[in-house]
Amino acid sequence: MSWRATVLTLFPAMFPGPLGQSLAGRALENGIWDVQATDIRDFAPGKHRNVDDTPFGGGAGMVMRPDVVAAAIASAADGRPLLYLTPRGRRLEQGDVQRLAAGPGVILLCGRFEGIDQRVIEASGADEISIGDYVLSGGELAAMIVLDACVRLLPGTMGCEDSAAEESFTQDLLEYPHYTRPADWNGHAVPEILLSGNHAAIAAWRAHQAETITRQRRPDLWQRRQNRAAS
Repeated sequence: MSWRATVLTLFPAMFPGPLGQSLAGRALENGIWDVQATDIRDFAPGKHRNVDDTPFGGGAGMVMRPDVVAAAIASAADGRPLLYLTPRGRRLEQGDVQRLAAGPGVILLCGRFEGIDQRVIEASGADEISIGDYVLSGGELAAMIVLDACVRLLPGTMGCEDSAAEESFTQDLLEYPHYTRPADWNGHAVPEILLSGNHAAIAAWRAHQAETITRQRRPDLWQRRQNRAAS
């Protein structure tokens, strides 16, 4: 059975979008995963199918109605994790991606306007997830990022299954730098160690580079690595 993704959105035509190209697109064609975009507006009552209303307590913007969103969630609920993409959620990490990719799939709830009524978020048990400290127009692009991160880890998606083993955030490290031909480009030479053929020395160099880059650029990640080593 393929890994299944359901996206609850007001803009189903956005999917699969870029996920229909490259690695994710080939995996989609090969049946490794499947995506269904469900239009939340289909669950709105009345001729005008209103999905939002003014916020209690006043304020700018509109809020997505709990009854409409709850009906959309119920149409997809089957035990897969439900994620609500929101800037106020906890930040998505590679460990989350690995867990999701190892499961049967995911349901992604995409908000719009000022967001979704808090009652339906709590009642559904949705996991509030953020992809970074910035605000987008809606959850659709964030959902695509979550899906791309998961799909590339599914067996059969990447040509080399070992590629993910040394990527950034694996073992709480950023990845070491890469080089290819020509060995000398515009006066910039490839580090000699990479041309030595000494695989043990190359592995040690790469490990040192990964540690150095992580300490410099992501001290929070490095500290977490140190804490785990000490525990």
